[in-house]
Amino acid sequence: MRVPRRPRLLIPVGIAIVAVVIVLYIFAGFYTDYLWYDSVDFSSVFSTMLITQILLFVVGAALMVGIVGGNMALAFRVRPMFGPGMFGNAQGADRYRLAVDPHRKIIFLVGMAILALFAGSSTSGQWKTWLLFQNATPFGKVDAEFGIDISFFTFTFPFLRMVLNFLFIAVVLSAIAAALVHYLYGGFRIQTPGGVHASRGARVHLSVLLGVFVLLKALAYWLDTYGLVFSDRGKVFGASFTDVNAVLPAKTILAFVALICAALFFAGVIRPGGMLPGVALGLLVLSAVLIGGVYPALVEQFQVKPNQQAKERDYIARNIEATRSAYGVDNAKVTQYGAATEAKPEVLQAESSQIPALRLLDPSVLSPTYQQRQQIRGYYQFPEQLDIDRYKNPTTGKAQDTVVAVREMGVPLDQRNWINDHLVYTHGFGFVAAPGNAVDGSGVPNFNEKDIPPTQVLGKYEPRIYFGENSPEYSIVGAPDGARADELDYPEQGTNGQKNNTYNGNGGVPIGGLFTRFLYALKYGETNLLLNSSINEESRIMYIRKPIERIQAVAPFLTLDRDPYPAIVDGRIKWIVDAYTTSDAFPYSEPRSLETLTTDVTSSLQPGVPQVPRDNINYIRNSVKATVDAYDGTVTLYAWDDTDPVLKTWQKAFGGIIRPASEISQDLRDHLRYPADLFKAQREILTQYHVTDADAFFGGQDFWKVPEDPATKKSKQPPYYVTMKMPGAAEEKFSLTTTFVPNGRQNMAAFMAVDASADSKNATLQILQLPSTTTIQGPPQAQNTFLTNPTVSQELNLLRGTGGATEVLYGNLLTLPFGGGLLYVEPVYVQPREETSGRFPTLQKVLVLYGQKVGFGDNLDDALRQVFGEAGPNQPTNTENQPEQPQQPETPAQQASVTTALDKAQKAYEDAQAALSANPPNWNAYGTAQADLKAALDELAKAQGVTPTPAPSPSATPSATGSATPTPTPSPPQTP
Repeated sequence: MRVPRRPRLLIPVGIAIVAVVIVLYIFAGFYTDYLWYDSVDFSSVFSTMLITQILLFVVGAALMVGIVGGNMALAFRVRPMFGPGMFGNAQGADRYRLAVDPHRKIIFLVGMAILALFAGSSTSGQWKTWLLFQNATPFGKVDAEFGIDISFFTFTFPFLRMVLNFLFIAVVLSAIAAALVHYLYGGFRIQTPGGVHASRGARVHLSVLLGVFVLLKALAYWLDTYGLVFSDRGKVFGASFTDVNAVLPAKTILAFVALICAALFFAGVIRPGGMLPGVALGLLVLSAVLIGGVYPALVEQFQVKPNQQAKERDYIARNIEATRSAYGVDNAKVTQYGAATEAKPEVLQAESSQIPALRLLDPSVLSPTYQQRQQIRGYYQFPEQLDIDRYKNPTTGKAQDTVVAVREMGVPLDQRNWINDHLVYTHGFGFVAAPGNAVDGSGVPNFNEKDIPPTQVLGKYEPRIYFGENSPEYSIVGAPDGARADELDYPEQGTNGQKNNTYNGNGGVPIGGLFTRFLYALKYGETNLLLNSSINEESRIMYIRKPIERIQAVAPFLTLDRDPYPAIVDGRIKWIVDAYTTSDAFPYSEPRSLETLTTDVTSSLQPGVPQVPRDNINYIRNSVKATVDAYDGTVTLYAWDDTDPVLKTWQKAFGGIIRPASEISQDLRDHLRYPADLFKAQREILTQYHVTDADAFFGGQDFWKVPEDPATKKSKQPPYYVTMKMPGAAEEKFSLTTTFVPNGRQNMAAFMAVDASADSKNATLQILQLPSTTTIQGPPQAQNTFLTNPTVSQELNLLRGTGGATEVLYGNLLTLPFGGGLLYVEPVYVQPREETSGRFPTLQKVLVLYGQKVGFGDNLDDALRQVFGEAGPNQPTNTENQPEQPQQPETPAQQASVTTALDKAQKAYEDAQAALSANPPNWNAYGTAQADLKAALDELAKAQGVTPTPAPSPSATPSATGSATPTPTPSPPQTP
């Protein structure tokens, strides 16, 4: 039946409309990307990436189409001139040819278009490999085996391997396509009897293609010799004894054999028959099996394995040296540390007076506290993981550890609509900070930067947060002068209950024009961008607002630390992000997954932060410090390690987008710190590579591991930022610290710290290595000692309340070198067990451990005095291994004192529970009740200290029976 003319016209019209829509969407994506890069003054990055990818796409597609298509055309041209059935009855190939031949041009063009698309896309995806090769910078050091500059292996070798793989694929596809064409057009046929009958043209063509393939195989064997520095055959990564003494000569021999085989295939062009190609193929396979496989296996089995330690010694030494250099741990300073468990009281007391204001507030615990005390309104939010920075104490003028966060915007679920999401709730407001060692009487941080409008104790600054970790996907801001302000700025007392604002900065992309609005409407699939009357000629659209995503977009060649942190710098809130240059092609260096290297128990507290790549790396440098202005989104990159060859290479590729470190202002420099992810990677490498002797490394008896987090019993303990003093240092420094335990055990093996405020080129990893014969408690054992101490256990039960109404949270277990030994300090928090909207933890106690002595005080000074003997004759708190005290009968006066104290404690506890049960909870009354409970416990401790009595089994309800554990007389409550 004949199709009517009008429906036939609708088909091409429909196809044309679909094509126009697709092109329009592609154009909208490209053009809006350009507008974004232009708005942040990084248009050169966009153009460099785009031009490079386009050129690689065109070159890759053209080469693949030229090679494969040219061979198909050649096969068609040399086809034999005969008709169907010339060799007898009609063959299957004849039927296929008759079906295909009328449409061969269309089939060829469609096939080549698909091939060009895949080949071009694959090639353009290798733009980083090309730019590294094109702009390669020498390392200035050579590898241990070939004596070639390391840049060859890092920049040139991956590119050569990419080119070789491309040519292999092109030749294989050409051979398949040519064979198919020859078969369809009679170039060769499968006959019975007689086997395969091939025309001279088909035989010559395929022989040449096979010869080219084998020639490429010879080049691959030659290139593989250099790739041995990435071998994983031996005990460690890199060329092993077998690789150097068996595989290397074998690869060289195979390269010459492949050249001979290629010549035999080419000789098949002149001499008819399949003998020469058959001999070449057999020789190639046989030599690959015997020389390339069997011979190295025999050497490994009969020479290396019986004497592996001696044979691999030199190659293990190469791996150790390369790995330590590639991960930047070759400057680690190892000091033997006795870690005493006992010391003279006068020594300990003298050093305790030198302890700085130690940080007790844990940034991984206190997010709910910040949320409840500084949220102000329900549409603001804080991150689950707070940050540690340094700010000057206004009293002393010295920098002190400070827990910081910004109050970001989070639209209430019951207020969600397009206008609120994108026009009203556009930004957060204010910076919140609390000194790391100070709380009020109820255990809440003493905020020094707080409230709305902000107190600005830390200096005047622009408080609005338009670019942050929890900013909306996109917001429309800006309006002409005199227009109504639509953006919610902050709540205030008055008829409206809020103050509005209009953005007047330069952040975002102008979308005043109708065409630009139309493109963004396509980009987000949102017609309101065209129809909403609030969008005007001064409007700007803000997107890609998370600091990590913003920096990654302008510097796609960098790997970013997953923990951005805010700081008040030069009158603005700026996000500071550490950036790394990485490689997986450093000779002999041990490759590890970056995700595995940097994952610890805090990683789960950052769900909104992009996870680090899972790719293996074996080279890393903290080469760049980046900042993002929270108000206008300005991204600034600084070359922190300008000696890094990888960074120099990228600087050549992308011009002047990275500023020199000399342009870093002093205000910003005061807030830079040693990056946590780099430190995590380095500590993981040092669990093995602190061993520098090849024989000891082979045995592995002295390998370490990072202990599990004592508070959660999950994953690895995170490193901690804390101000401390290393043994022999003149003064305390802001440091990043971690601990190690031996493999299979939980006692302490070593303590490591780095000056976190130092320049990356001057920062030295300092390791205090404990004697392997000592049994100094590691963090898990220290936590166990805390929890099994009778006094601690009893008081924790009191803190948990009747029926477990409250729960105890353990903060970061800090480890400090102190008095020739190690001091453990752990804050203890309490919060209601019932999950209510107002629940948050408060700091109530501090645990301290030195040797076997435990202190459990209301504050750090109290706990230290319990351990170091300043609290009186009843010290130490820990009664283990202490002689039993004789039981003394209580006098009536003493019994009355105990009963009175317990009654007061019971009443204070009941008052606290009543305050918690209120809706909403009465936190002021709860704080008062907690203070009364402390006073009652102090009174009870004094009464028990006069005449100790046997302790009952733990009870949630205070009883009239005293404790058998001597309890020191506590000092008056102080601020921890």
